[in-house]
Amino acid sequence: MNPAIGLIETLGLVALLNAVDAALKAANVKTISGVLKLDGGIVAVVISGDVSSVRAAVEAAAEAASRLGELKAAHVIPRPDEALLPIFLGAATS
Repeated sequence: MNPAIGLIETLGLVALLNAVDAALKAANVKTISGVLKLDGGIVAVVISGDVSSVRAAVEAAAEAASRLGELKAAHVIPRPDEALLPIFLGAATS
């Protein structure tokens, strides 16, 4: 079974770093991507872990990002298809 993934997207790197810090401290999750740079100063990161941990981490990250900057999106995908991660990460993951 695939672990859950969480996506956190903010406007600006400082808000994202604060959000990722909060996520990693809130639950047993790990980052599985580097900073994904999108257009217009929007940046994102992908985290992974069991479903309940990812949900808790994404909630903590969303709150932290909203306090410091602008949260654009936060989403949890409970059981992503194996073909989904290479789209984000650019290569197959184990």
